[in-house]
Amino acid sequence: MSPKPDATDGLYGARVPADVDAPDKVLYGLTFRQLAIVAVAAVVFYGGGKALHTVVPAPVLLGAGVVLGGLVFGLAVSRRDGLPMDVWLACAVRHWRAPRALSTTDTTAKTPDWVQAPASKVTLPAPLRLPADAIDDRGEISLGAVKAAIVAATSVNLALRTADEQAALVDTFGRWLNSLSTPTQIVVSAQPVDLHSAAHTLAQAADAMPHPALADAAADHARFLDDLAQRRDPLRRQVLIVTRTTSGERGEHAARRRADQTVRALSGLGVTTRALDGHAATAALAAAADPYRPSRPGGLAAPHTTITGPPARRPRTRRTS
Repeated sequence: MSPKPDATDGLYGARVPADVDAPDKVLYGLTFRQLAIVAVAAVVFYGGGKALHTVVPAPVLLGAGVVLGGLVFGLAVSRRDGLPMDVWLACAVRHWRAPRALSTTDTTAKTPDWVQAPASKVTLPAPLRLPADAIDDRGEISLGAVKAAIVAATSVNLALRTADEQAALVDTFGRWLNSLSTPTQIVVSAQPVDLHSAAHTLAQAADAMPHPALADAAADHARFLDDLAQRRDPLRRQVLIVTRTTSGERGEHAARRRADQTVRALSGLGVTTRALDGHAATAALAAAADPYRPSRPGGLAAPHTTITGPPARRPRTRRTS
């Protein structure tokens, strides 16, 4: 009797380290960056010891050197939030010194003569410099000399697939990765779902159902969504793929063409993909900047659009005889 064939026959696995981009170790298990920090600190300690050995006792210098050396070594080898400690501290200092308020208008210019200067010093917002210049109706984002486009995709659960299906999906995704010739970003985020609005819309639509049974089912489902929104904090997973062009790439719609190619390449994964137009790309960028703020009704106004409010209603006067 022949042995039962394994489900993984014909599949070959290989170990791929997770830190393929980790810097090389140069000496004593330290990278070049870590060795540079330790070497600079050693030179500073040596120079300080030579200058202070005549005025400071040797035990004091030795103790201070051990303490400071331990701090420098910890700074060189420790990490936080996936970053080296020196890089993390530099980012913290930059964040602390950065202005807290930003504005799209240039507030650093000289105050006009007809504007009265405030009596006390007021911190003005710093100019907000965004990498994107404009978003057209086709969804192409202008980034100076290059353009980018956004593709929205759903996710796929590999755990529910067989071994052959998993191998086919991974092979399709790998072919798409190998076909990339420009920087491509994949953003996976979790955003809250507004079930209250969906329940309200469904409850209103239940009144127009042609059959009482459908109306009862719609009203019951609306109550279920409303109850679920009150008891839980439902989230949805959003996958955005940002493709961009190169500075020397020709073509007026090169970014949109790359987005369409991404949609076709990922169609074999069994996910729903679509290239976002101008309004959808604007909404996606706004949601990525502040995912926990509900979207405003009516959408976002396009650039250079005049926004007008509703006309004021005149108060009605009642004539009395």
